[in-house]
Amino acid sequence: MPHGSSCSVVVVVVLCLLVSASCMFPTLDHIKARSSSKAQGRAVVELLKRLIGNRSTEFIVSVNRSLSNDSLDVCELRSTKNNKIVATGSSGVAVASGIYNYLKYFCNCHVSWSGDQLDLPRPLPKLSGVLRISTPHRFRYYQNVCTFSYSSVWWDWPRWEREIDWMALNGINLPLAFTGQEVLWQEVYRAIGLNQSEIEEFFSGPAFLAWNRMGNMFQFGGPLPQSWHVNQLTLQFKILERMRSFGMIPVLPAFSGNIPKGILRLYPEANVTRLGPWAHFNCSFSCSYMLDPRDPLFLQIGSLYLSQVVKQFGTDHIYNTDTFNEMTPPSSDTDYLSAVSRSVFASMTAVDPQAIWLMQGWLFFSDAAFWKPAQIQALLHGVPLGRMIVLDLFAETEPIFSYTESFYGQPFIWCMLQNFGGNSGFFGTVESINSGPFKALHFPNSTLVGIGMTPEGIEQNPVMYELMSELAWRKEPVNLSKWASLYAVRRYGSTQENLTAAWRLLFASVYNCTVPHYRNHNHSPLVRRPSLHMNVDRWYDPADLFKAWKLIMEASPSLMYKETFRYDLVDVTRQVLQVLTTSYYLDIKDAFQNHKLPELLTAGGVLVYDLLPELNRLLSSDRNFLLGTWLERARSLALDEKEAQLYDMNARNQLTLWGPSGEILDYASKEWGGLMEDYYAQRWGLFVQTLVECLDRGQPFNQDAFNQAVFQIEKGFIYNGRKYPTKPQGDMFEIACRIFLKYYPQALKRL
Repeated sequence: MPHGSSCSVVVVVVLCLLVSASCMFPTLDHIKARSSSKAQGRAVVELLKRLIGNRSTEFIVSVNRSLSNDSLDVCELRSTKNNKIVATGSSGVAVASGIYNYLKYFCNCHVSWSGDQLDLPRPLPKLSGVLRISTPHRFRYYQNVCTFSYSSVWWDWPRWEREIDWMALNGINLPLAFTGQEVLWQEVYRAIGLNQSEIEEFFSGPAFLAWNRMGNMFQFGGPLPQSWHVNQLTLQFKILERMRSFGMIPVLPAFSGNIPKGILRLYPEANVTRLGPWAHFNCSFSCSYMLDPRDPLFLQIGSLYLSQVVKQFGTDHIYNTDTFNEMTPPSSDTDYLSAVSRSVFASMTAVDPQAIWLMQGWLFFSDAAFWKPAQIQALLHGVPLGRMIVLDLFAETEPIFSYTESFYGQPFIWCMLQNFGGNSGFFGTVESINSGPFKALHFPNSTLVGIGMTPEGIEQNPVMYELMSELAWRKEPVNLSKWASLYAVRRYGSTQENLTAAWRLLFASVYNCTVPHYRNHNHSPLVRRPSLHMNVDRWYDPADLFKAWKLIMEASPSLMYKETFRYDLVDVTRQVLQVLTTSYYLDIKDAFQNHKLPELLTAGGVLVYDLLPELNRLLSSDRNFLLGTWLERARSLALDEKEAQLYDMNARNQLTLWGPSGEILDYASKEWGGLMEDYYAQRWGLFVQTLVECLDRGQPFNQDAFNQAVFQIEKGFIYNGRKYPTKPQGDMFEIACRIFLKYYPQALKRL
């Protein structure tokens, strides 16, 4: 090629870098939906039947890929003379989200994990002209590798079907599809010569597979029964078929280098590093074995595994694997780090020459002391530009793109993490997510190709996920106060001013954390092992929460028939009692430190004998807050009692001790009926009793001795064998009213 031609190519490339993401990454052009337009249209029709039954015939659906000429989804809706809605979109996902936009903003309807509000007007409201919704984002990503353990571990197909419908309605087109991967690993390990016991001692139990997959831990909670493998493989086939039917691009797993110890028997010369302990685990369950990506065996195992993945699951050419997740690499040498990512990518392209590596960017934040700019750039540049997509996993609080010049040229997705562990507390960063994606889009030389939601656990704070998914289709930030008011109208199908006022208060306070670097792990004393040194900080004024509670209580008599309202009544009251627990804890602590036994007995008595039992009764009155459901789902996957006990232990341990000895104690911290009574309340009872005995005897409080004693309660809960209700108990309205009459005056006094 003449010298001048190559120069002009450089100019074109530079111009592309400045112009747009679609020009910048021609390597992403081959990422396309596998299903035909007809199949995608059919998928939306079936979704509407599941969602609104007979009313689905009032929507005429079609998918026309040529509606978009730049791979950015678009949907157009219009009314017909006979009151039907015609929806045409560039993909099944585009049509589903276009229809949901219409249902939300023209019919005041709402779909969520905690119930639907689908009182459709008759006839359907007319559209004047064409309603066009489009997105500036090629990809709308969803899920976190941890979600498969914290939330969906026990799901059956009906629950997965519901979730995939929710994804389509909310515009998700790039979902993680990690179910069933262990059965393929089992085949690979058998093929290279491992025996069954070597395989069994590698896999962790079902509730801990996320961290086994990332190389953090092994064996704990296992072994995985064969029935588990069969069940998960069957599920994965259904999940993938349904995701693809909507035009989604499922992200499949690849190899990171995490291997069973048994491979050392077969390949004693392999370059394997034994990592240090992870979290607070010792080396009996952590200190994983990592195969050096530069070892020829890495390519062999990685390509063998990915061949199995593609053979069994098909492919859409995007694969996720995470090297060094919460683990420090053995060397900070930039050549080494580039060689690592080059080798990981080579193990993908050996099987799929069109492979794109999708990587969580969490490591750059969690080990910031190691990952300096040079190290980040070295890892990212081991892969050709445009062949890796980085998830800026916690961008609402700790954006990485802004100090890495848009990940040094690799495409990235701006993500809201929102929730750690699937815990029940209220939390949100509405101002940050309302502005963040737009800042990322307009960042100099931005390589943004999408926005996403990456919660560790779901099925809480539904408002945050609705707002975040909607922002993917917006051209500019929303008016948060107005959006919150409209959300209340949709969620309850009611225009009561009390409810819109309540949501405006919540949005301005508990859902608007602006504390820099705040990590939402629900720090409330309620869900923590008691001590005299507990975190009582809050990012909001409880007065706003109490006002919202009063407004919602006042609206409750006429709305108790709405599942969405009942859920929020329980959830807001739960949050209030969580705040009040902190107040009583401070009274207890103050009384003990000032040797005031009567005050200690009063505050401790109210907390242990009234507030926590009332909270347990309230949580037990709604199907969404039942420990029994979680445990029953776990046991239902078992073929026999031995498996049922294994799954039951996994399900209970993850919620509480998170390890044999409380290694990641109270991380998931879910506030559920049953768990409140037999776990949290029991610990608080022992704490108050211990403090009373200390005052009686004139002795100081010994935290170590208390920890040993309370550990027996915590471990006892895991093995108590008790069956918990799977259906709501008691009259929710009566319980909520009683709590309000008792504790609202208390709440005001404590401001």
